[in-house]
Amino acid sequence: MEVRVLKQEKDSLLIELKGDTISFANLVSEELWEKKDVNEATSIKEHPYMAEPKVYVKIKDSSPKKVLLDAAKSLQNKVKELEKEFQINIKK
Repeated sequence: MEVRVLKQEKDSLLIELKGDTISFANLVSEELWEKKDVNEATSIKEHPYMAEPKVYVKIKDSSPKKVLLDAAKSLQNKVKELEKEFQINIKK
């Protein structure tokens, strides 16, 4: 996956997730909504076959980059937790 910044302002950020799916963009935007500084968060897929998925975030006080990095770290921790649960509960 490649992340491209398409638009960056003081209180907002629009990124493109090249090589990934809208499902992953949805996951990121849902995680962003869990952050208290977020005013808006959405995933965007302009065309099902042509466009790469995008994530837009608009914040209240913090920096959009910091909020996005916090959301990424939080998702990483959730995936690690899920992996542990799989190891414990799924028999070979």
